[in-house]
This record gives sequence, C-alpha cells and structure tokens, in this order.
Amino acid sequence: MTLEATMIVMDNSEFARNGDYLPTRLGSQKDAINLIFSSKLRAHPENLIGLMSMGGKGPEILVTLTQDYGKFLAAMHESKIGGNSHICTGIQVAHLALKHRPEKRQRQRIIVFVGSPVLEDEKTLVMLAKKMKKNNVAVDFINFGEIHEENTSKLTAFIEAINSDDNSHLTTIFPGPYLLSDQLLHSPVITNDRTSVHGVSNIQDGISGEHFDFGVDPNLDPELALALQMSLQEEQARQEAQEGKARENNENTSDSHSQDQKHENIEKMDIEK
Repeated sequence: MTLEATMIVMDNSEFARNGDYLPTRLGSQKDAINLIFSSKLRAHPENLIGLMSMGGKGPEILVTLTQDYGKFLAAMHESKIGGNSHICTGIQVAHLALKHRPEKRQRQRIIVFVGSPVLEDEKTLVMLAKKMKKNNVAVDFINFGEIHEENTSKLTAFIEAINSDDNSHLTTIFPGPYLLSDQLLHSPVITNDRTSVHGVSNIQDGISGEHFDFGVDPNLDPELALALQMSLQEEQARQEAQEGKARENNENTSDSHSQDQKHENIEKMDIEK
C-alpha cells in the first residue's frame, strides 16, 4: 500500500454550471471527490487528502491535508462557481500545500478535475510537468466536459512529460447516463493500476459502476454509498430551491404587472366618466 499525501483540485469555473454530467459538472465532481477521499483512506490509514478550487479569481485552498471527513465535506460545499480555470497556477499552489505534509515519506500526488477549456499553451504545461517530475510529484487529470482535441492533446502532452514508471494518468470521461463517480470507479485514479496506455485512458458511458447507484455496492461500503447519496440529494435540493425562488420572483413580477395594468384601466375609466 502506497503512503500518499494528495491534493484534489476542483474545477469551479463558469463551465461547472453545465448539466451534461448529472446533476451538474460541479455536482458530479463533488460525488467523485467523495469517492476519491474514501478510496485514498482505504488504501492506507495514514494517507492525507486536501482540497482546493481553481476557478474564480484564482486558486484557493479549501482545506489543507486532513483525514477529517466532516471538515473535508464542509469545505467542499463552500466552493462557488465563477471565472475561468487556472490549471498551472492551481497545480503550483497544490504543490506548495504538499510541501507542508507532516510525513516526508508520503508520496506527493495532485488530482485535477478539468471540466473547462485549458487556457494555457502546451509549452507552458510541459515545462510545469517537468518541474513537477523533478520534485517527485505525480499528477492525475480527470478530463470531462470539454473533451475536444485541443484540451485532450494539451493534457496528454503534460502526462507524457511528467510520467515516471506510469505514476501519472489522464482519464477522459465522456458524458452518459451514469454519474461521473460511476465512471471513475474503475479508472487508474481510483484503482492506481497500470492498465492504461502511457498513462492515458478513455471511459465511455456505462462501462463501469456495476449498475449500483453511484457506482458503489452499499453492501461493501455502506458509508461511502450513503455519503454519495446525501451529496447528490443536497445538490438536487439546492437546485430545486433555486428554481422555486426563480418561479416565485417571476410570479411576483407578473402579479405586480397585473396590478399596475388594473390600476391603469381604473384610471382610464375615471377619466372617461
């Protein structure tokens, strides 16, 4: 079992609002992050996981390296959507956070969710990859949403430059009927296996998850299954509340317009009299 310190970088840019991955790109990341947190702690009891976002005005550390699931979950739900993603800066900030790991024998890993266009050019990404490799940092990319050729080729170049003994991976997940966490369950990011080709793997819709809700057998891991279910329910409740508020505002606006029209008609009748 590998002893690791892992920083997860979440893409909370404006593209995270899209609903092509259920319930949204941001919500699907949260489910997948829950899965990663649980799998890392199961892999080794001394593993530590931190979380940060890379959207908005710039990268922000939401929670430093921890094993406290409650603290981690609370920090994850504080993230807000906005701005563009800052992949290079995000990776550099994550590396700084890993330097403060309590056990220097812990291997360093950064997992980056990429659900928006990669704005950095390939040359800049490759230079950063070589720097991370020199500092013994492994990087995994979860590429989804904007899976066009430009994004994929840039991320592939990064993985090819950083890879050492197949310790870094690019996993591209296509949209489909299953949750992102379902698809991710049997990827190298979770299993840390070596079945990918040169660190690159593609997951089409519906090939993993074993048809369990959230891709997790509740008989084998009831706590994780419950956590994923609660996370999805919270996201759905939040969206329903927003939709309800929007409908209420529309109704109030409509009522106000009707009242104004009624008053105008009464005034016209008074004038005619």
